[in-house]
Amino acid sequence: MITPLAQVSIRRRLLMSLLASAAVLAVVVFFVVQSVARQVAQESQDNILAASAMAILDSARFSGGQLNVDLPYSALSMLDGITDERVFYAIWLEKDFLSGYENLPRAKGNSNGRAAFVSADFLDVAVRIATVDKRVSTDDSQKMLYVSVAQTLSGQQQTLAKISQSAMSVGAAFFLVSVLLAAMIARSTIRPLDRLALSVSRRGPKDLRPVSAPVPTEMIPLVASLNSFMKRLQRSLVRSEDFIAEAAHRVRTPLAIVRTKAEIVQRQTDDPQTLASLGEMIHAIDVSSRTAGQLLDHAMVTFRLDHLVRVKIDLRRLVQDTVERSRPMSELKDIEITIEEAQDATLDGDPILLQNAILNLLDNAVKYTPSGSLVEVRLSRDDAHVWIDINDNGPGFPEAEMKHLMGRFERGGNTENVVGSGLGLTIVKEVVEAHGGRLKIENNHGGGACVSLLFPLS
Repeated sequence: MITPLAQVSIRRRLLMSLLASAAVLAVVVFFVVQSVARQVAQESQDNILAASAMAILDSARFSGGQLNVDLPYSALSMLDGITDERVFYAIWLEKDFLSGYENLPRAKGNSNGRAAFVSADFLDVAVRIATVDKRVSTDDSQKMLYVSVAQTLSGQQQTLAKISQSAMSVGAAFFLVSVLLAAMIARSTIRPLDRLALSVSRRGPKDLRPVSAPVPTEMIPLVASLNSFMKRLQRSLVRSEDFIAEAAHRVRTPLAIVRTKAEIVQRQTDDPQTLASLGEMIHAIDVSSRTAGQLLDHAMVTFRLDHLVRVKIDLRRLVQDTVERSRPMSELKDIEITIEEAQDATLDGDPILLQNAILNLLDNAVKYTPSGSLVEVRLSRDDAHVWIDINDNGPGFPEAEMKHLMGRFERGGNTENVVGSGLGLTIVKEVVEAHGGRLKIENNHGGGACVSLLFPLS
């Protein structure tokens, strides 16, 4: 059972992590650009305000018992010449108001020749104020002269709004570029996993060789664990096949002895009950012997499939030789095996395995065909495929069980009185699929069954 955690895609998780990081960076870029722009705009305005206030302050002169301040035109024109902002100013001598807007706030700062700045509301509008001071000599003492210059912030706010839009566009563009880069990075990062999965998925069911493809350092423990698992699995399969082959070999010899003894006793007794019991015993021995033989064949097939040897095979000759090997078995039941329309065809494969597969099919056909019948073998080909058809006059395959008859130890419901193991079609199917082919079973319209081995031509 696959848990929800196992269904989470690493690619998707990596992509979502990268996109989340890109979104955070895009927001950070937006606020950083906006903050820098606001700071630059503020410093630019402050510098102009301070320069304007210093120009006014430098124009102050004390003569004839009076303080004269000549407002230079450039002092205020440099402010309203950049934008359409309103400009205010105020001049104080100590606490005495001299000129300008009396209620204009004064920025507080140290008397060290540097300007002090403050943002405030004046006449119901937001303004930025710069205040400078200077000590001037009067008739009787020295006094502090203060000059404040203010400018409204509407133009600056409009500029900052445009910069914010630009910053938002930059952030969005950054995010889109990050999305593309994140997709490329996720794809590139997962590619070794895809290659590993593809390499393993392309293998056959018996291919348990170690994975030797180069992988990133982080995947080395995974590949090492996979190779260790396949090595243990291969060792276990080899032990299982060896055990089955050895067990089948050791079982067949005593079974043959027991069957011989049972036949001897059967010929020496006339008791009907004893004869019936011995008949059942001989039938059971035949089934066991047949199963042991098929287990040996299956072990041999499994071993050769793991080390499949491909040579150029003359299928016509292979079919003819296989039919000749089956004739002694078929003549015992007075069944004739004929080869119809045997065309010339070649195939790259293992001749021993292919002959074993055809022998299993001929054995089944002879077992299930009534005495005196005919088994037909046909070898045909076209431009892309070659196939071998084996037709018999037996009971055919049960329609409801045809999907399961190629499984291990599966037999039809109409084969109870026929000796068999249920491994024949399994062996044939494994051999055909190892050669890139397909096994097809069906019933003939006039009765009997047809088994076809279909192979692609290389």
